[in-house]
Amino acid sequence: MHPEVRVPQPGACPICGMALIPVQVQTPARAAKPVKYACSMMCVPPLDKPGKCPVCGMDMVPVEDGGSSADESDTSVTLSPRARRLAEVAVAPVERKFAAAEIRMVGKVEYDETRVRSINSRVAGRLDRLYVDYTGVPVRKGDHLVYLYSPALLSAQEELLQAVRGIKESESIGIAALRDNAAESLTAVRAKLMLWGLTEEQITEIEQRGVPADHITIYAPMGGVVIGKDAVEGMYVEMGTRIYTIADLSRVWVKLDAYESDLGWIRYGQEVEFQTEAYPGETFHGTIAFIDPVLNDKTRTVKVRVNVENADGRLKPAMFVRAQVRSKLAAGGRVMEPALAGKWMCPMHPEVVKEAAGACEVCGMDLVSSESLGYVSVDPATAQAPLVIPVSAPLITGRRAIVYVARADEPGTYDAREVSLGPRAGDFYLVQDGLREGESVAVQGALQIDSAMQILGRRSMMSPQRSPHRPAPGEGFNTQLDAVLTAYFVVQEALSHDRFADVGVGAQQLLQGLEMVDGSQFPASERQTWTEDYAILKRHAAWQSSAKDVEPARAAFEHLSSGLIAVVKRYGTSGRQAVRVYHCPMAFNNRGADWIQSKDGIENPYFGAAMFTCGVLKEVIHPGPGAAPSGGSPRD
Repeated sequence: MHPEVRVPQPGACPICGMALIPVQVQTPARAAKPVKYACSMMCVPPLDKPGKCPVCGMDMVPVEDGGSSADESDTSVTLSPRARRLAEVAVAPVERKFAAAEIRMVGKVEYDETRVRSINSRVAGRLDRLYVDYTGVPVRKGDHLVYLYSPALLSAQEELLQAVRGIKESESIGIAALRDNAAESLTAVRAKLMLWGLTEEQITEIEQRGVPADHITIYAPMGGVVIGKDAVEGMYVEMGTRIYTIADLSRVWVKLDAYESDLGWIRYGQEVEFQTEAYPGETFHGTIAFIDPVLNDKTRTVKVRVNVENADGRLKPAMFVRAQVRSKLAAGGRVMEPALAGKWMCPMHPEVVKEAAGACEVCGMDLVSSESLGYVSVDPATAQAPLVIPVSAPLITGRRAIVYVARADEPGTYDAREVSLGPRAGDFYLVQDGLREGESVAVQGALQIDSAMQILGRRSMMSPQRSPHRPAPGEGFNTQLDAVLTAYFVVQEALSHDRFADVGVGAQQLLQGLEMVDGSQFPASERQTWTEDYAILKRHAAWQSSAKDVEPARAAFEHLSSGLIAVVKRYGTSGRQAVRVYHCPMAFNNRGADWIQSKDGIENPYFGAAMFTCGVLKEVIHPGPGAAPSGGSPRD
């Protein structure tokens, strides 16, 4: 009843009191493996004979004691062909492919805050007439809004006419100084009237008429819909009193709620499709322009703002929408978007996309690379696909995920392997660590295999374990890796202290250090893993070396850092002191980025002197050999 209870002498179970039974031990390597018959529901311990379970009546499943050593037998099990048929075990390969995910969100249409204008009184007076007398009225730029009586405007008109007369008199006298003074007075009065809301045409009309008007009409400075009316006819207003609020609905915002588990798939600048209740069957499109940096701790969602063109005015604020974002992730968790690969974007206006660096023609901000916003920077046709397994393969409990790997040379033998999973993409999970391309995992019958492991008292889904490590490289490799780290720290200090001239020097040293690293120390089966790591580090170090400005250098430094952090975690170092991983949450438009330091105290390489101490200690990697390489680690 309790297979975890194992003692060297016969007797009674200390938990349930049942008599202990002898356990069949592993015979020598060449001896036949003993067969036991177990209940899939674990009602009774394994029996020596087949038949029905005496408790639940199910057929007893034959299981064999797998593995060739005590360590292997603790994490593996062998099922006979009949047992595999009864358990309906099926396997599938671990492969690299671009799995797509469709993220669904809901939200509402809202006003574009940048296109909402408050119409205020610019001068004290009395509102003798409001031409727009209720909310919801559409107005165009230049439409009349208010008929205003203002003593201050009467005085200003008198000043205007006096300045006009002064110019005529100075011209008749022929004194240049008087003419210049009169011209300055006229310019000043005209500027004041324009600041009070009068148009050029109104001012010219007053000058031509030669008589001040007791009432002035105020015109709409923009087109849109009146969404607020804060005054009534006959009301006296002061300077700054709000009269109307106008919203331009030719472009609107759609604010969506994205669950925190979906944020890995969402990027600034992505296209969004959505539908409304008002127009069933019709799909609208927009562009993600803002992802809220703060999570709502009650709903566990983040607001995602989408800019949507609405020239026909059919989308109305407060409409309910259902939206979808379709994403593909490449290795390293970067989104593939062919239209944005290698492009430059405005961090405020996602519709502004350029082929080269420059400034946004809308707001004047410097464009940033699409790579810094989380996109694949190379042609998607050449990007590396992530490692994936079917969603039915892992057995997930809490923070652990177990898969059963089928041995190619021993049919029916399955090894329990703890893996690190990335996000789910449709019918697949992205694998971060623990599996290699080409291995086969159980995608059907995994629970029955796990039950057999539990029956035999071995490590299983319910019993935490560490996956067996493969041989690690020797001390010579780690010493060579330390030289790469030393050059990396030169680049890190140069960026954090705003010494851009030293960045290229450190990057060249890093490239030289990489050339000296001998990856032949790995077993042949693991050499490909280091080859991929090497290619990633070399590519980003080369970008760092060729950067012409500090911002591209910092963008390349982020990718260099993420690759080097993964390498140090995987292989370890031979240094005498630990290295520290720091995180800056505000880097790259609040997306955040990591870096490594060899010393305490934050020296931020992404902002330099502007925010030198911005960041937090994420983890400490102590010296010594790390875990052996694994083919499923994240890569760019």
